[in-house]
Amino acid sequence: MAKHSGQDSQGPSQRQLKVGETVRKELSDIFTRGRFSDPDLDGVIITIPEVRMTPDLRLATCLVMPLGGVNAEKVEKALNRSAKYLRGQVSRRLTMKYMPDLRFVLDTRFDDDDRIETLLHSPEVARDLDGPQEDQ
Repeated sequence: MAKHSGQDSQGPSQRQLKVGETVRKELSDIFTRGRFSDPDLDGVIITIPEVRMTPDLRLATCLVMPLGGVNAEKVEKALNRSAKYLRGQVSRRLTMKYMPDLRFVLDTRFDDDDRIETLLHSPEVARDLDGPQEDQ
């Protein structure tokens, strides 16, 4: 009987993390140095906190956020329009058998954290947490 690697429950492999970080670094360099023909990207400072790779390394989901979150949806659409060009730029810098397709998604982790923090400190939740305790 074959052993189950358990990869589904463990999270990303070391290879996925390494390739994701390499792609993130190269995209950061391209955004720092590059000029874009797309007017929605020209002069915009973009942060790439993380790149998540699929297990087969064929798709890279890039979490991005423009500085200050200004025009975030517009920048996300512009990046996805330019994904093929950016893929070509990254492939020139990396030596990989297959260059992953790039997808850009807004990084909403900080907004989600703020929303959860606000919910936890709301009067309704505080009432439930501080309410009378029943003895069991």
